[in-house]
Amino acid sequence: MLLKEYRICMPLTVEEYQIGQLYMISKHSHEQSDRGEGVEVVQNEPYEDPTHGQGQFTEKRVYLNSKLPSWARAVVPKIFYVTEKAWNYYPYTITGENCSFLPKFSIHIETKYEDNKGSNDNIFDNELKEQEREVCFIDIAYDEIPDRYYKDSEDLRYFKSEKTSRGMLQEGWRDTQDPIMCSYKLVTVKFEVWGLQTRVEQFVHKVVRDVLLLGHRQAFAWVDEWIDMTLDDVRNYERKMHEKTNIKVCHEQQEHSTTNPSSLDDIQIHDKAST
Repeated sequence: MLLKEYRICMPLTVEEYQIGQLYMISKHSHEQSDRGEGVEVVQNEPYEDPTHGQGQFTEKRVYLNSKLPSWARAVVPKIFYVTEKAWNYYPYTITGENCSFLPKFSIHIETKYEDNKGSNDNIFDNELKEQEREVCFIDIAYDEIPDRYYKDSEDLRYFKSEKTSRGMLQEGWRDTQDPIMCSYKLVTVKFEVWGLQTRVEQFVHKVVRDVLLLGHRQAFAWVDEWIDMTLDDVRNYERKMHEKTNIKVCHEQQEHSTTNPSSLDDIQIHDKAST
């Protein structure tokens, strides 16, 4: 088991990021879906939990074979997807993930959002129950991003929002930025297979970190596109983008499955949050 806490600050408020997060996830999923891979949205609807209150339930299929490292592609079918079920109770989310194809593999994520610069060291006291964890700060402006994801327009060292006048983040920006918020994510990865455990757990955490870095960069880089939206506006945008993305992904999958039949059993990931 490998446990890490990620802290990602942004020049936004928690209230603003509720809109930005939904916008970013929908647009990002559409951009990353191509050639039969990406995110197919099966269900997206309001959901009420007796403990956490009103939230949103989303079920997705994520096709990602080409994104796996070569050593992983060697042991999974050509048509490889996970089923993701998400419950988002913003500003609190819980994620539990498992994979029927790899029964000893699981990911657990808890997320909390606060209006501070990542200074709350006790935010997960109840969840940790005295477990030790590594704390990792992610700098959306200065941390290195994989070359395949880099875009000049999303380089936050040089980007400045026209509508909010925020941006062009300088070294040490977390200490001077106002407003500022932090996404706190407690991520536990387990892969209890002798000989592969350390390698797989470290690889999954690297993927998680890259996804968090890219997603939060984009949420702010696209701020002028969503800052004037209401929650209803972004839900409408979300629905339209899901329809467009499904067309991109499902059409290619249908063609592929017609020419390349597969007996793959569903691989399920039960996700109780949008990360």
